Amino acid sequence: MDETLALPSEQAVTIALRTQQILAEESGVANAIDPLGGSFLVERLTNGMEEKAMAYIQKIDDLGGMVEAVKKGYPQREIIDASYHYQRLLEKGEKKVVGVNCYTMEGETPIPLLKIDPEVERKQVARTREVRRKRNGKRAGQCLDRLKDASRSTENLMPVILEAVREYVTLGEICDAFRETLGTYSDPAMF
Repeated sequence: MDETLALPSEQAVTIALRTQQILAEESGVANAIDPLGGSFLVERLTNGMEEKAMAYIQKIDDLGGMVEAVKKGYPQREIIDASYHYQRLLEKGEKKVVGVNCYTMEGETPIPLLKIDPEVERKQVARTREVRRKRNGKRAGQCLDRLKDASRSTENLMPVILEAVREYVTLGEICDAFRETLGTYSDPAMF
């Protein structure tokens, strides 16, 4: 409801939770092992989705794998094209989305946004400073060096990241280490 605009409000979280609870407790759908099992429609949709997925995988393989496909801009272009196509269907009314292009309400519907008190940020910054002050700085630095070395190789990074976290290396420091060794990615221009 409001997650695209801010952190979800208590109301949005409750509505999402109650929706799941109604489906689980009141609809009876959870009482069947496979409520749609054997449904011709579901089987047809599943088979169609599988065929389309396999066609995408084959196209990506034909381009030389995912890394090469990304370098050539294939997935990015596909996402842009699919988004454009979807938007056109919405605008023409060929694709119905309740509350967007059908069963809409007149005028603006105010969405109450969760506002985070600036004091929360101040407290978190202070806590992070305290963690950095209390940790073993030498070991944290060694972990960051090890992380940078590992990121330049084909080594599995997960154990190295976990080691860094155990030494109270912050997420920001870990990300900075990756940016230093791996750089940042920017999508190529598609237009």
